[in-house]
Amino acid sequence: MTVPPLVEIKNLHVHFSVYGGQLKVLDGVNFVMRSGEKVGLVGETGCGKTTTMKAILRVLPMPPARIPQGEIYFKGRDILKMSEGELAQIRGRGISMIFQDPTAALNPVFSIGEQLEAVIRYSSDQKKPLSPQEVHQRAIASLQEVALADPERLLRSYPIQLSGGMRQRVCIGMALATGPELLIADEPGTSLDVTIQDQILRLLRKLVEEKNTSIILITHTLGIVREMTDRVYVMYAGNMVEVAATKELFASPQHPYTRGLMDAVPRLTGGGVSDGIPGRIPNYLNPPPGCRFHPRCPQAIEICRREKPPTYKLSEAHEVACFLYADNGKGTQSS
Repeated sequence: MTVPPLVEIKNLHVHFSVYGGQLKVLDGVNFVMRSGEKVGLVGETGCGKTTTMKAILRVLPMPPARIPQGEIYFKGRDILKMSEGELAQIRGRGISMIFQDPTAALNPVFSIGEQLEAVIRYSSDQKKPLSPQEVHQRAIASLQEVALADPERLLRSYPIQLSGGMRQRVCIGMALATGPELLIADEPGTSLDVTIQDQILRLLRKLVEEKNTSIILITHTLGIVREMTDRVYVMYAGNMVEVAATKELFASPQHPYTRGLMDAVPRLTGGGVSDGIPGRIPNYLNPPPGCRFHPRCPQAIEICRREKPPTYKLSEAHEVACFLYADNGKGTQSS
């Protein structure tokens, strides 16, 4: 019997209703990950990374969001067809998410202890509820796991009394307290200084490896992806444009957008300042026809302006959505 992927997204479209019309944010996203994998999701701000992951948890506000087309599977079960009770189980013990802003993720009017203990109670087996003492001890253990000193004092504290790094550690401890099979980390160190960010990422990698948890790391920092992941998805304007094993992607990026991202990274060895990628992500109210990257692509050809490129398989672990690989023998169209 074939084991289904841990997560599989098929042809996902997400639109948002706004005053001017429909924002067509996700445009046929496909994504697969196996149990135990560490997968990176990279791309510019606004490309749809967080929207994709929130769709997995079904926490997008509906309305204004709607999913006109697509399927999302977790361990072979269609998340979009689940009842609220089934979703509660998935969110409690199947999938946890560390949101980008720890200040917004924590409620300012409740203490850290009230929020953390509520998560632990919610995710525990309802047939064998934990006693208040057991919940409290698990909360202490969760803070100790993320290297926070004096957990008893922190449980009595409010978010405003903690530094940004401490709040982020609390959010990580809260996400891991449920023992999830999949952890989604959305820019876990983006609002922190580089030294604290390094501590957070090292801590996250250590905890994920110790608990054998799968992770999807959302970021636009390529160095973090290179260090922490097994495979990488590159996303542009609501489309997955390239996917490859991490080492292969950094050794041989194929999509013009991926190469542009690589070239934009500052190098310690010098060599001048990169020009970056000209232009900006398209307006989702009226996205360009064909390949959404073609207005910014230095290698765009006529068909790019008319048709959306299919995915071409370059190797077992490397796929790219670009017409440059259609007729030159470098790739075969993926099914």
